Amino acid sequence: MENFSLINVKIIKSVAYVTIENPPVNALNETALQEMERCIDQLNSDSSVKAVILTGTGAFFIAGADIKEFTHLFEQEELAEQAAFKGQALYNKIEQSEKPIIAVINGACLGGGLELAMSCHMRIAAHEAKLGLPETKLGIIPGYGGTQRLARLTNTAKALELILTGRFIDGREAEKIGLVNHSVDADQLLQKAAEIAESITQKSSLSVKAALESVLTGIDLPLDEGLALEAKHFGKLFGTEDTKEGVSAFIEKRPAAFKDR
Repeated sequence: MENFSLINVKIIKSVAYVTIENPPVNALNETALQEMERCIDQLNSDSSVKAVILTGTGAFFIAGADIKEFTHLFEQEELAEQAAFKGQALYNKIEQSEKPIIAVINGACLGGGLELAMSCHMRIAAHEAKLGLPETKLGIIPGYGGTQRLARLTNTAKALELILTGRFIDGREAEKIGLVNHSVDADQLLQKAAEIAESITQKSSLSVKAALESVLTGIDLPLDEGLALEAKHFGKLFGTEDTKEGVSAFIEKRPAAFKDR
């Protein structure tokens, strides 16, 4: 892995622990976004990595974009639109990653930070974490996918309430509305994420990849097309060594030894 200036990466037991380190609030400036893109590319190409845990250092997950970088966009509508497309492309890449990515929300997770967390496949938040999309307080709207992903993860009415008011919610409320998978005590965050990630690493990476694509692609398709996609992946897996091993292990009442092929 590359040595990044604002991102720390450690790989333990096939799980990559990715930590944003841009004090004081882990703001997503241009450098952080560029490094995140390279990091995701490298993790996707690393066969030793089967799951990713993404978090921020200190008391913050990510407090949002670096607002100072917005000033050059005044009266530059085309540049602002391009900036939004660029951020969306990165977050789409995260969502489309072949490796499951779990966001560990340890503190403030606002604006672009929450948009990043929503592009991850799962989210675990501390009870006292603060989550929100406060862009309307600046006279703008979320531009990195927030208006779309929040409505899909929760519902249209709740997304509109949170976006239009800019209200922050804690981890408990985020779990209640379906924004995060789990809300736990802060000292249990990494343990909970590791339990989920390590459970995933014990599975065949082929079936994990097929499941990710079936769910994430299929959700935007008509039901019959989504079912066809599921059936296609189901059939292809039966041509792999891992499916034969998994079925044999079940019949023989032993742990499966997957080889990702």
